[in-house]
Amino acid sequence: MQSKELLKLQNGSDIRGVACEGIEGENVNLTPLASNIIAQSFASWLSKKCGKSVESLTVGIGRDSRITGEALAKAAMAGLSSCGVKVVDCGMATTPAMFMSIVFPETKFDGSIMITASHLPFNRNGLKFFDNDGGLEHEDITAVLEGAAGLTEKSGTSEAQKFDLISLYANHLVKTIKNGIKTDIVQSRNEKPLSGLKIVVDAGNGAGGFFVSKILDILGADTKGSQFLEPDGMFPNHIPNPENAKAMEAIQSAVLKNKADLGLIFDTDVDRMSAVLPDGTEVNRDAIIALVAAILAPEYPNSTIITDSVTSDRLTRFLEKELGLKHHCFKRGYKNVINECKRLNKEGIVSPLAMETSGHGALKDNFYLDDGAFLAVKIVIALANAKAQGKALASLIEKLDPLVEADEIRYKINCEDFGSYGDKVLAEFKARAEKAGMIMPKSYEGVRISFQSEDKKGWLLLRKSLHDPVMPLNVEGERPGDAKKILQVAQELLAGFDKLSK
Repeated sequence: MQSKELLKLQNGSDIRGVACEGIEGENVNLTPLASNIIAQSFASWLSKKCGKSVESLTVGIGRDSRITGEALAKAAMAGLSSCGVKVVDCGMATTPAMFMSIVFPETKFDGSIMITASHLPFNRNGLKFFDNDGGLEHEDITAVLEGAAGLTEKSGTSEAQKFDLISLYANHLVKTIKNGIKTDIVQSRNEKPLSGLKIVVDAGNGAGGFFVSKILDILGADTKGSQFLEPDGMFPNHIPNPENAKAMEAIQSAVLKNKADLGLIFDTDVDRMSAVLPDGTEVNRDAIIALVAAILAPEYPNSTIITDSVTSDRLTRFLEKELGLKHHCFKRGYKNVINECKRLNKEGIVSPLAMETSGHGALKDNFYLDDGAFLAVKIVIALANAKAQGKALASLIEKLDPLVEADEIRYKINCEDFGSYGDKVLAEFKARAEKAGMIMPKSYEGVRISFQSEDKKGWLLLRKSLHDPVMPLNVEGERPGDAKKILQVAQELLAGFDKLSK
């Protein structure tokens, strides 16, 4: 395969492509051949990074429930083993577990590969790579893909030593829950600290079903009503995405039907999650960030919370006025917020959490790993401790102002050099807003405008998409009718840009 073909598979710091037929107009470009040669290139890259010979490397491979996962995993194993790498087949796993395979003393792999395309449709798949420093960066993926160009498929063994990584990972989370729940609760419940709690889980037929059988059930929770736990790569029930409306409705319904204390929903590879309160209220986007921040705040007073750029002014007020924390509203992209969190901590600015509105959340104390299951564990611990004190989990975010109105418009950029045109639009948009005397808080991407007049209250953000010829416009109004007024302002500021269309 040529470099140009391979580079088309890059999606930020991941590799993603069409792995099988099934959707009209989408041609297969992520084949077992591609997986084989990319794995060979990763072996060479990892050898240089670690300063070890290829033959001394050990690499683990896991996959989610996608129908093409096993074939791509076997091809990658063959590619690695043909180079002399010792390969460990971790079977059905999660993205966070594959990173932890580098950390756990029982495994201590030099690197790992997760075969997944997160929440994308059944015909897609991809590869995520980890080394001792975490997930590979954008430039690392580029180097791996360029290194694969011109390689030929090699037939090393597609069979490898098998290891039950998900059980090891689950045991780690069980211990985390036991250590996090107050000692008197654990003792009084005879080592079943979640007894008396009803928790329902929606795994979306992805890889997250283990959270029920290997964690919640072990600790005594009542998990009756949990759904779609069986892996099924066709995703017959709903898209495995906590941000999807149908998926959220499914877990809300399960919580209400079973009178549960908490609902948890994961994406396919369990690096993202959202929650549902007993009354069916969804805890996602700003609210999930607020909840996790509230859980961490007592341990990290006056610390800084990193979020992506589309979080709201409501969240800023809650973090700063109610929790006494600082809000650093950064850029879109989970690697961006994680790397910013690492940077601040390295400089001595304590930042315990980096989290996107998508549900990607990474804790400083958990290797800066975006781990949906670990976030769920923190919420379960908070639930158990709150209930023991006669409080509700919802009390942690009761002072977060509710969402009233919000909208997102994705303007298409209809020209070949869409990046430069987007920059031009942003520069003029900002100049027009400045001339009109509008309030513009510091923004690390795009242009953000805050409205706090009697006429309208809320905010807007215009930015460029990370990868596509699109300019998303996010608008939020704090009162009924405010979003419409703010949207009208945005449209006036965008007047005359003939290469933009809705």
